[in-house]
Amino acid sequence: MPSLAVVGGGWAGLAAAVHGVSAGHRVTLFEMAPQLGGRAREVPLGGLPLDNGQHILIGAYTATLALMRQVGVDTDTALQRLPLVLSDARGHGLHLRPGRPAPAFAAAVLRHPSWAWRDKLSLLGAAGRWAVQGFRCDPALDVATLCRGLGAAVRGDLIDPLCVAALNTPAPEASASVFLRVLRDALFSGPGAADLLLPRCSLGALLPEPAGRWLGQAGASLRLAQRVQGLAPHGGGWRVDGEAFDRVVLATPPREAARLSAPIDAAWAETARAMRYEPIVTVYLRCDGARLPFPMVALQEGPDAPAQFVFDRGRLGGPAGLLAFVVSGAQAWVERGADATLAATQAQARRELGACLAGPLEVVKLIVEKRATFRCTPALQRPALRIAPGLHAAGDHVEGPYPATLEGAVRSAALAVHAFG
Repeated sequence: MPSLAVVGGGWAGLAAAVHGVSAGHRVTLFEMAPQLGGRAREVPLGGLPLDNGQHILIGAYTATLALMRQVGVDTDTALQRLPLVLSDARGHGLHLRPGRPAPAFAAAVLRHPSWAWRDKLSLLGAAGRWAVQGFRCDPALDVATLCRGLGAAVRGDLIDPLCVAALNTPAPEASASVFLRVLRDALFSGPGAADLLLPRCSLGALLPEPAGRWLGQAGASLRLAQRVQGLAPHGGGWRVDGEAFDRVVLATPPREAARLSAPIDAAWAETARAMRYEPIVTVYLRCDGARLPFPMVALQEGPDAPAQFVFDRGRLGGPAGLLAFVVSGAQAWVERGADATLAATQAQARRELGACLAGPLEVVKLIVEKRATFRCTPALQRPALRIAPGLHAAGDHVEGPYPATLEGAVRSAALAVHAFG
């Protein structure tokens, strides 16, 4: 039985470990933090099961869903499945009905109450052209340029928030080719592909905790709070801090991967080190009696309005009245500081949620993930899966067609393990 070291206990590392066990490896997982989960984890606060961010899954995330089921998660219970809705608190927005995503999308566009007919037809024409072209475009193209012919209302209500939600990069700086891949998988992958899958439990309960239990029961060794100091080739395999393994999957964030890989492949390490990041800010507010019309409500981002979406955690199995406001592409707000971000988010909440708020807004927690995702820019060079013989990389940043998503992380891990042969 070959031995496999997995360095990193985020979703990519957990996926690599599970796939490694399933492929017949003797697995040891190293994680520098005292808990599993990486950048999608639970952050408890005074008994509240808060998460470090609001992670959305969609029906097209087949690899992630399969991994959850493999480790014993009842995805029908853990995730609330809804047809894609991008709506404000008044119910105005894009509402897809159940069925095949492409016809449902076209019908939702035609029903949109706020768009002029010329804007609706322009969007449907553009979507048709993208489909005919196989959802491919010049890798150097950005999303704003790709959608330049669409009306301002369509760009502001749909393209811009969808882009920053999926790629965590503003449309003028975001890769159009990656954006189109996301649209392709959501709209042309069969019934349910575009459905929103919203966690009804903490992120810890969604995968890290059950995966940790599954790995322990399968005989894998989990070494938490242990930061790997170095990798070195050893015969036909590798040493991880002096311990011999046949194969290694490096499933850490790019900077940590660059540190560990630099003595082995300086060019690979430099590619990883050159990646740039975009923060995400989550603002938790509580309002007694608050209940939103949908579990996820779209907000109008602007110079004094940080958040693009708000989640009603009370409608998703959490405490009633707990609201999570998400600020993606948040660098400007990180620079303005926590106090300014909190004040602007509270004002935005009162302005846009209005009648949904029955009382005062209480600040619960502001969480900043400064390196939440890589900046998904046009023609971005991403680190390759293979670093050296027997040493592969995994993570949402590794070369592939997806942006920094849970699905990208999980798929890269499966590829990294199975590429060993």
